[in-house]
Amino acid sequence: MDDKYGRSPLWEHHNSTAITRKAVTDLSGFKSNAVNFKLALWDPASNGVRYLKTLAHELAMRMSEEEWRRLRRVRNRDVGAPISARVHGQDVCVDYLQAVFELGFISRNVTLDNARVLEVGAGYGRTCHSMMSNHDIAEYCIVDLDNALLLSRAYLERVLDEESFSRIRFVRAEEVEAALEGRRYDLCVNIDSFAEMNPETVEHYLNLVDAHCAHLYVNNPVGKYLPDGHSDDDEVVRYALSTGPLRQVLDIYDSEAVSAAAVRFVSAYRPGEHWKCAAEARSVPWSYYWQALYGNENPVP
Repeated sequence: MDDKYGRSPLWEHHNSTAITRKAVTDLSGFKSNAVNFKLALWDPASNGVRYLKTLAHELAMRMSEEEWRRLRRVRNRDVGAPISARVHGQDVCVDYLQAVFELGFISRNVTLDNARVLEVGAGYGRTCHSMMSNHDIAEYCIVDLDNALLLSRAYLERVLDEESFSRIRFVRAEEVEAALEGRRYDLCVNIDSFAEMNPETVEHYLNLVDAHCAHLYVNNPVGKYLPDGHSDDDEVVRYALSTGPLRQVLDIYDSEAVSAAAVRFVSAYRPGEHWKCAAEARSVPWSYYWQALYGNENPVP
């Protein structure tokens, strides 16, 4: 037999482990198991970082020139060693790409220069970093839990210049009512944290927004989902399913189901009867995240 077209050592291995005679005769699930993971797809369980970098690369390749300008203004994005791809000479990560997209959505509907901004649940501070790098923000107030405040304070002090950092206030969640008393904000921002709070806590925050803010931007999931074929801590899953105002379990990869849930999303995050939704859209890149911008028709003087 002529073996000049024979198998490489790599495919000798694959044929004895994943692409076996027994495996290829069963079509019932081969596209989601080791057979197809050697033929057409990378195994998501072991190649998650590769998929994440691919996502970052693809998102960056589709950005407009305006979005690239926003991203380039945000210095020191490499602090913390993010998982990044390199596009057009720039390191890009999904976190800051999302921040650029969100900032574009907000700035089309709210004047940010000289604005006073309140953010509830800032994570490590990438939204604040991006906004202050692109606009002359008069004051940026972050309300969060203690450990998150420690992180965002340390991170923002590292990535921003001294003058910009001096315009940020850090407020413990337990002290938010006293900290906001007598103050007015042009915009409140909440990204991916209302959905992780107790429902009554979200209601309290929306009441504060109604009393102190002219606009509200929210970006959160439209509902809940069950783990995708991997083992999660059952207790953590129960906690997650009980939080936020939108607790309906849905197929988050069904565009029609997400669109239907988005109607409930817009209603659930409306702070009060005098508020109007000025803009809404899916939040790229995730299938089940929605964003909405509300305006207070009777703003606080």
